[in-house]
Amino acid sequence: MPASEPVVATYRDAPGGGVGVGVGLGVGVGVGVGVGVGVGVGVVIGGWRFEFEVEDADRHHLRERATAGREADAHHGPTDVRAIIPGRVVSVAVAVGDGVDAGQRLMSVEAMKMENELRAPRAGTVERIAVAAGQTVELGDTLIVLR
Repeated sequence: MPASEPVVATYRDAPGGGVGVGVGLGVGVGVGVGVGVGVGVGVVIGGWRFEFEVEDADRHHLRERATAGREADAHHGPTDVRAIIPGRVVSVAVAVGDGVDAGQRLMSVEAMKMENELRAPRAGTVERIAVAAGQTVELGDTLIVLR
């Protein structure tokens, strides 16, 4: 394994109700951290930042059950793609009625002399395009609506 690819192992329900974490960076470099339940910890190793939040197993299972249906529900109904930074629309790569795949390029917005590609957050059909090339947009403006 190359040294640039970190490996993180998390052990839930470690002795004492805590969690043990082992981080191996390859070439014999590694770190172990143990923390108690309800504690967050951050570790920086060789420029990589690892953040951990610990919760007991019962609370974890309850959280999973409470949010299980949200992912499936997120794909129904319209989804607004909004501006993540103020800027100027450089190009629009789709048209109303186009089918798009998750991750497909929708448009480019230039902000602070950098061009940012906006990609589809999910698969769907372009229902509405609210902006055109050359138009200035503000943070949070609706750019495209997917159904």
